[in-house]
Amino acid sequence: MRLTNFRRLLAVRLLSQCADGVYQVALATYVVFSPEKQTSPAAIATAMAVLLLPYSFVGPFAGVLLDRWPRRQVFLHGNLLRALLATGTAFLILSSVPDWLFYASALAVTAVNRFVLAGLSAALPRVVDPGRLVMANSLSPTAGTLAATAGGGLAFVVRLAGPGSDAAVVLLGAGLYLCSALASLRMGRDLLGPDPARVRPRLGAALASTAKGLVSGVRHLGRRRAAARVLAAMAVMRFCYGALTVMVLMLCRYAWSSTESAGLALLGLAVGASGAGFFAAAVLSPWAVERLGRIGWMVGCAASAAVLAPALGLLFAPAPMLVAAFVLGLVTQGSKIATDTVVQLAVDDAYRGRVFSLYDVLYNTAFVGAAGISALMLPPDGRSVPLVVMVALLYAGVAVTLGLRRRADAVL
Repeated sequence: MRLTNFRRLLAVRLLSQCADGVYQVALATYVVFSPEKQTSPAAIATAMAVLLLPYSFVGPFAGVLLDRWPRRQVFLHGNLLRALLATGTAFLILSSVPDWLFYASALAVTAVNRFVLAGLSAALPRVVDPGRLVMANSLSPTAGTLAATAGGGLAFVVRLAGPGSDAAVVLLGAGLYLCSALASLRMGRDLLGPDPARVRPRLGAALASTAKGLVSGVRHLGRRRAAARVLAAMAVMRFCYGALTVMVLMLCRYAWSSTESAGLALLGLAVGASGAGFFAAAVLSPWAVERLGRIGWMVGCAASAAVLAPALGLLFAPAPMLVAAFVLGLVTQGSKIATDTVVQLAVDDAYRGRVFSLYDVLYNTAFVGAAGISALMLPPDGRSVPLVVMVALLYAGVAVTLGLRRRADAVL
């Protein structure tokens, strides 16, 4: 924090990710809790696709352009563009336009986000010396996540203020994007790279090379079966988490409350409980992995979810479901921590970046796919015994499959 340019880059990150948290909650609550809208699981699935798919499909190719454009200018123009688009989204909310136009505007905002986040990571070595880089990598993304969480909490508070607050929340996000753009001007245009003297391949060749690299990453995973297995297991667990998320959204909206504000407050509690589970996973995972092994910890997480998801979820009551939100946050994040480590160990360094890009695609598309399946299975009030049973069986399948292969993968 004594490094001036690191502080300036961190300020850009904090403002940008705080705005992301505000905007994402604004989009989700507008779709689910607007009094004038009859929310459906299909609408929730569409919103999740808008929020998550740009991360998956734009991400692998963002680096090709980031290695051509001055990164300071990416932060400046990207955040200015998002501020403009978010302002437009607020006016679309007030104008009651067709849903497809609203989603198109929101999709553009979230697509730009991938360039900004990737650029923040790529720029970090330009403001921190190598000896402090590990510490900077620990501090910066963690602080950004906390900023996004704070932004989401701020959005909940503003959203509870009353009628017309959906647009107000989006405008708040637009203001924070504008502040992030202005904060980037405190750094020199060429400070963050890339080096203008570096020779780069043509854009078409670079994009084609990226696509070929992803294909070679898939082939490499085929030769690293342990990594492929944990990635598949993580995708299934992420699918389960996504399906239950949509169910809780519908329960908060229709089954557990008579007003939108009460439902929104319950959703805030559920998000907080799940977030507490994520934090608990960060604390418990090192201890659990040391005793059970990485695969053993994933087996324990999946088996716990297989038992507790139906035990708590089939009651369809707020208190047990909040406990379930905590448990599922813990087991999902605990499994992700173990998966990240297994992939890092099992995959050759030359392929690691490509495999993690594939991991990102798999992780987010599983969540969006879960929302789509939930749209077909959930009744209007969100109470679905078949959905809870399906999720429990999937968790049990993951636990059994990984357990049977645990001895073969014991080295991991």
